[in-house]
Amino acid sequence: MLINAITYIFPDDKADEAERMLRELRGASLAEEGCAGFEVARGNDADRSTFVLFETWRDQAALDAHYETAHFERLGTKGIRTIALERRAVKGTPVV
Repeated sequence: MLINAITYIFPDDKADEAERMLRELRGASLAEEGCAGFEVARGNDADRSTFVLFETWRDQAALDAHYETAHFERLGTKGIRTIALERRAVKGTPVV
């Protein structure tokens, strides 16, 4: 199991657009064979422009395959990443 945790910060005027794209990306990603989970959280109050993604993938190969999908290119690479002010990703394995 591989966990990919990503924090994005968007300009205030782009946060609703980012939410729309992240909702669509979540749905498409959950349909992928190697995706075990894909949660998106939006900050409250003063943090409304901050989003945290918590993705779980079968393994690195599944995550690599995700990066090659048309929906990731459209919504991720050419979508949310182009309007984000900041992106921080941490990839790791569960601690049990």
